[in-house]
Formats: sequence, C-alpha cells, structure tokens
Amino acid sequence: MKPGWRFGVEIKIPKRFFFVALAIRLIPVVLSFSLGIGLDDMFQYDMLARSLAAGNGFRWYSQPDLTLIRQYIPIDLGSAAYDPRGVEAAFRGPMYPIFLAAIYFFSGMTHRFFAARFAQAVLGAMLAPITFTLARRLDPEREKTAHVAAWIVALYPMLILYPLALATENLFFVLTLGGVLLLLRGTDGEKPGGIKAAAWFALAGAVLGLAVLTRSVIALFLPAAMYWIWRNAKSVRGALVFAGAAAVVVCPWVVRNSILAGRPESVEESLGYNLYMGYHPQSSGTFQFGISLDLLTIFSDTERDQVGIQKAEGFIRENPGRVPYLIVRKAGYFFGLEKRALVYFYSNDFLGYIPAPALLALAAVFLLPFVLLATSAGFGALALPRSDAKTLVLLFGLAYITPHLLILAEDRFHMTLIPFLAVMAAAAVLRRREILASLRLPGGGWKWLLPAVVALLLLANWGFELWSDAPRLAVLFGPNGNTVYPPY
Repeated sequence: MKPGWRFGVEIKIPKRFFFVALAIRLIPVVLSFSLGIGLDDMFQYDMLARSLAAGNGFRWYSQPDLTLIRQYIPIDLGSAAYDPRGVEAAFRGPMYPIFLAAIYFFSGMTHRFFAARFAQAVLGAMLAPITFTLARRLDPEREKTAHVAAWIVALYPMLILYPLALATENLFFVLTLGGVLLLLRGTDGEKPGGIKAAAWFALAGAVLGLAVLTRSVIALFLPAAMYWIWRNAKSVRGALVFAGAAAVVVCPWVVRNSILAGRPESVEESLGYNLYMGYHPQSSGTFQFGISLDLLTIFSDTERDQVGIQKAEGFIRENPGRVPYLIVRKAGYFFGLEKRALVYFYSNDFLGYIPAPALLALAAVFLLPFVLLATSAGFGALALPRSDAKTLVLLFGLAYITPHLLILAEDRFHMTLIPFLAVMAAAAVLRRREILASLRLPGGGWKWLLPAVVALLLLANWGFELWSDAPRLAVLFGPNGNTVYPPY
C-alpha cells in the first residue's frame, strides 16, 4: 500500500482521500466567499460565537441582534432584567459555538463566515479517511470495501456542500465517527483490561462527551457504549473509565445550565421546543415553519422549555392514539430524500433560473446517492462478517435514531449515518456474488428478507414523499420556480 497515516496496529490510511475530499469541498467555499447567512439556526450560532469571541460569555440577543430579530419575531422580554451584552443562553449546546468562536478570534469578524466554512471543509474532508478506517474494521478481509466507502464519502454531494452551513453537523459528524473508532481502538494490542486500552476508552469518552455538548441527541449512545465495552472488551474498568471521561467533559456544562435554570437541567434547554413541534396537533412530526415560531416569542430558555414540555404532554394526553402514527411519520422524515436544502435555495433564487431538464438532473445528483446507499446498506450489514465492530455500529445506529423517532425528525438528521451506510453499501456491492449465491441455496432467501423489506419500505416512503410534495414540486419545475420564496 502507498504511504499514508496509521491507525491501529494494521491499518494504514492513504492520504489521497483527505486531500481529494478537501479540494472538492473548497470549491463551493471559495465560490461563496462573500455569502452571508440566512437561517435562524445559523444566526443563533453566530450570535453565541461572537459573544464568546468578544469575551462576553455564552450569550445571545445582544442589543443590536435583539433589535434586528424583533423586526420578524415579537420577542417578549418579560420581567427579567435585560443586559445589553445579551442573555445567558442554554437553548443550544456549547461546543459548536465554541468551535466558531475560536475561528472568529483568529480570523476577525469581517470574513468570519469564509473562515468558518474553510475550517468546516477541513473537518468534512476528514470524514473520508476516517470512513476508510471504519471500513477496515468492519470488513478486514477486503480492503477494497474501505476504498469504495471512502470515495463515497469524499464525493457525496450533500457532504460537499455542508461546510457552507453554520450547522452543528459539521463538527458532530467527525466527533461521533471518531468516537466510534476510538472505542474500537481500545480493543487493539494490549489486553482489553490494560492501561493502554483504558487510555483509548478514556479518549473515546472525552470525544463522545464533546459530541454530546455539540448535539445532546447522541447521549443515549454513552450507556450503549459502556455495555459494549463491558460485553466485548470484557473490561469493567474500561467501561467506567469511558463513562468517567465523558462525565468530566459533559457535567460542568450540565451544572452551569442547572444553576442558570434553578432546577436540574441537561446540556440543552431545547427539549420542550422540539417536543412541542413534534407533537403539535397540526404537526406531522417534523420541523414546520409556522409552528416553529409559536414559542420563540418567549425570551427565557427555561420558561420556553417548561411551556413546550407542558403543551406537548397536553397534546399527547388529548390524543394518545396519534403517537404511533407520529413515530412512523418521524421515521419517514428521518430517512427522507435530501431535497429540502436544494428546494429552499433554488426556490429563493440563490441559483437563478434552471430549465426543468437541468433541474431534474441536478435533483438526481443530490437525491440518488442516499437512495442507493440506504437501500443497499441492509444487505451489506448482513453480508459483513460478525464482529465486535459491527455490533458497536449497530448499537450506534439504534441509539442515534431512536430519540429522533420520539422527539422530532428531519432528513438532515440521517446525514450522521452516511459514513456508516457508505461502508455497508460498499460491502453489499463487493459481496454481491456471495449474496446471490446464498439466494440459490435451499432456504437461503429467508436470510435476506429483512433487508429486502427495509428497502421496499424506504422506496414506499420516498414515493409517498414525492406524491405528497407533487403540487409544490410542479411549481418548482415551472417557469417561475426559482422565485417562489417559500419559508424554510
């Protein structure tokens, strides 16, 4: 193998995956040098990062920002004393704003968005070599699986564009994937219960703790990882060291938020807001523009969280039979087509007018990769040899998906799984002869029934999605589709 970076006792990672992925991601970053930001989430992260970089702490809605936002949302300050520097926030996790603040501190404010996008392109490029390493763990017998999976991630259209967004996922992708690999690294070399293994488990705990501080939805994976360490590495000490490292990273922020709220609190005071949107009588379980504004007039994060939880509980009590329906709908949104960003930016005239045939081709470029990955990943997962690595990946997927089905789901949330799906899809393609051969064996078809059913359900979900969106898509492909200006 050509020279590259080493990870573990046997894995050498070719450098070309990183550098090709970086070069591709830098193209849209450079072309958007002067591009600002336009979505609420981005504005909130930018506010928090600017406050941190200025030394004012984790605050948002300083006087200039509050004046700007009040033109669109009638925010009620209530009886709380207002500090012109802004209000101490707990609605968002701290890690991504800290990441942005560090960039802002060194780049200055004038070109801060370009600097952030450049840094995010570097982070995004790291996913390709990390995916290569994961594939070598999952399919050690076939190095080609790692090459195919790494190229999929390097060239995946939405991942190429993601650095343009000031979104937590840019940091979250790397932290979660890296944390999983560090867990696997703890089983290398020295006996699992040894000092060296414990050090790797501690590092994994710290990295996944940072992931929790970025997006707390991954917190459910921490006990699952502890179980995996105990069950597969046969190490109680490793599990405790992992948990302790994660706690050291996460607990100080939990204590800070609890003091701020005057009650036990978590990493983010956003659960109530998300539950409100996820169970509102007019909601189908995903983000909807009108409903999303209902609670934003409440300025206090703690009060907004309490009101959201109370109202969500009321919605559920009034119609408990609707909960299973919403869980199914949320699953559909989670695994939905990656068209929302494309629809928004085209219909708001960011790209200008595109003739219908060219627009259809562009849509295919962005939609088909996930369709191919998702429908084939189940076959690849089953075809991969049994291993501790596969068990850990399946635990990660279950722990990550479940909270979204219970709270709120959007298609962008499945992006975290793309590297894992890429490995499984690559395995399905490269092991296709084995799969077909097993189908010819007596009773061999039953083995592949589950992934076949999953693939059919996904196809049905996407068909339903396109059918439901047909009126809006018809307008989009019309002569004035680029100037519809719908809300996000």
